[in-house]
Amino acid sequence: MAILRVLQEPEKILRQATKEVPIEEIKSDRIQWLIHDMSDTLHSIDIGIGIAAPQIGESLRIFIISEEAEVARRSKGKVDREQYRKHKAGKKWKHFVFINPKLIRVSKEKNLVSEGCLSVDKIFGEISRSKRAVIEAYNEYGRKFRRSASGLFAQAMQHETDHLSGVLFIDTAINLKKLEDSEKEKK
Repeated sequence: MAILRVLQEPEKILRQATKEVPIEEIKSDRIQWLIHDMSDTLHSIDIGIGIAAPQIGESLRIFIISEEAEVARRSKGKVDREQYRKHKAGKKWKHFVFINPKLIRVSKEKNLVSEGCLSVDKIFGEISRSKRAVIEAYNEYGRKFRRSASGLFAQAMQHETDHLSGVLFIDTAINLKKLEDSEKEKK
């Protein structure tokens, strides 16, 4: 397994639409190693709940989301980074794999939520995301599934799906701030 470098904006691959993984290749060594490397990479990052294949240089329709997104609690959309790091370090979270995902339904009801991105390091902003989403995809075993989610998990599904279309959150986010500026405001 390997911890891979997370590409940063303006890397070209981050702005390109990705290719579907042929179903018969899902169980191949190449795709299985890629999924393991993505998982190892996400585990190595002190803050972050998802990663898409383009972020590590692969133009494929694959992303993973940490189960942490199901249990994470936010206080009015704000996250205490130090408390989060301790929380994350205390557990090796399971990762859910989404291959060739398609958002098949999102709620009309939306929230303005705080968001960041591993490929736009130390920039946060607010973005309008549907409160609920339903996605259809294949897992790492090549089985098709459908998953509905709300809250942070639904937000992560939408964020990671955007990556697969070459869209970054900064394209539509408002009130963009550098992390340092945000931390100064808290004090």
